[in-house]
Amino acid sequence: MSIALLAALWTACGTDSKPAAAPVAEKTEKPKPADDSRLFPKTNLVETKVVDSQLLGKKFMPGGTLAHYKRGSVEYDMFLARTPDAALLLPDWSQALTDSKLIPSFGGYFGHDAGRPVFVFAKGTWIAGIAGLGEKEADTEARLLATRIQ
Repeated sequence: MSIALLAALWTACGTDSKPAAAPVAEKTEKPKPADDSRLFPKTNLVETKVVDSQLLGKKFMPGGTLAHYKRGSVEYDMFLARTPDAALLLPDWSQALTDSKLIPSFGGYFGHDAGRPVFVFAKGTWIAGIAGLGEKEADTEARLLATRIQ
């Protein structure tokens, strides 16, 4: 009888066959980008929207604000994203754009993304650009945008 009692105690006190529960990982959400619509020129502005991440569909881009413009039959977009790595994103843009070329007077790049012209530049903690305009028009609009961001 004592052997049966010892066996029962041993199995009752034995190791638990269930695996230990995995620790619950805390979900850290990135803060949503600010709505910087106020920084875009108002002439010909149709709408603005805040994009949570991958602005213009680029994996290397953070979230930011996208503004859509229409002037006659011409439609184009301006974009802004605040990031401490703004200047470090320019080489990624250079590689992502077809026929990318450095615009030395601006320190940005002009090229094509899926056939659409794109001009991108960094200013301080901002990465910004114009999509949908030719090089000269994009340069003009980019200079206007650059005066509005700090």
